[in-house]
Amino acid sequence: VQLQAYGGGLVQTGGFLRLSCAASGRSFSTYIMGWFRQAPGKEREFVASLTWSRVTYYADSVKGRFTISRDNAKNTLSLQMNSLKPEDTAVYYCALDSRIRFGNRPADFDFWGQGTLVTVSS
Repeated sequence: VQLQAYGGGLVQTGGFLRLSCAASGRSFSTYIMGWFRQAPGKEREFVASLTWSRVTYYADSVKGRFTISRDNAKNTLSLQMNSLKPEDTAVYYCALDSRIRFGNRPADFDFWGQGTLVTVSS
């Protein structure tokens, strides 16, 4: 499976961005998909995930502001990010959990995209 994330950019505090992740090589409709992020000097952290039945999980830091969704027909995962804060600045990665681990650690996901940079200015 190849994953490619895009949609990052520079936005002001309070603004919004929509990230997308295109999957190829395999249909992802039966897997768990997720978003992680990594800020400079910090470890990669869980942002959100979505099961094949559209059950969603969010990190507390983004709950109520971010929405994860998927379009199985287009093999695309999205992350709508609203009310952005400077602390949301990071490289965002989409990931796929083909082993159905229902986890929120990077090790629970076995396929990764290349990342897209989100910068929120204050």
